[in-house]
Amino acid sequence: MNLFADESVKAIVCARGGFGSMKLLPLLDFEAILAKPKILVGFSDITTLLVAIYQQCGIVTFHGPLVTSLGKGSEKTVSGLMDAISSSYKPLVLTPSKSVVLNAGQASGPVTGGNLATLTHLMGTPYEPAFEGHLLFLEDRGEAPYRIDRMLSQLHLSGRLKGVAGVILGTFEECGSLEDVYAIVQEVFHHTGIPVLAGFELGHGTDNMTVPVGLHADLDTDDASLRFREPAVHEAVP
Repeated sequence: MNLFADESVKAIVCARGGFGSMKLLPLLDFEAILAKPKILVGFSDITTLLVAIYQQCGIVTFHGPLVTSLGKGSEKTVSGLMDAISSSYKPLVLTPSKSVVLNAGQASGPVTGGNLATLTHLMGTPYEPAFEGHLLFLEDRGEAPYRIDRMLSQLHLSGRLKGVAGVILGTFEECGSLEDVYAIVQEVFHHTGIPVLAGFELGHGTDNMTVPVGLHADLDTDDASLRFREPAVHEAVP
């Protein structure tokens, strides 16, 4: 069954992450997806689908909880998903519970990104995302600091981070010391002068807030906020 072609389907929430979503990319009919846009929700390995559909179709997708994580997810996770996909009522505002400012400042642009390892693996493929002019969101799980350093260095040396407007850091579960991870990110971006705000509950943590990919937002380290300029959807999901 092609869920993207089914007009009765309004939203697709991926069942799990894991691995293998990159293998689906050549099988996607992006013209059909653009003709009948759906709300698509997922994270971790699903990052490939989120950024590819945004990149190829210009459709907003949603980095948020999976079906397998919703059942054991916190109330904040569940309500965050509903706020995001029902945001025809008002634009979404995300604030970290424990913000960490790595570079101070303000920036605006569409939000893109997701799982760092998955984004890095997309580089050099026909589906690699463009980060220039965007607020780049990153999160990961189970990657040692030296691997995070290696991935960010690859993105930097290949020029993929050139023109990034700002950086948003989600959770880095089982990635060693957060201080080490933040120091690595700060080293990569400290010459750019762009704002870098950490501490957002986005990714593999207990709380996993939903963030629209491809929607324009304003990042402000003064009040530790990510404010979207318009609703992510134009019709509330019942």
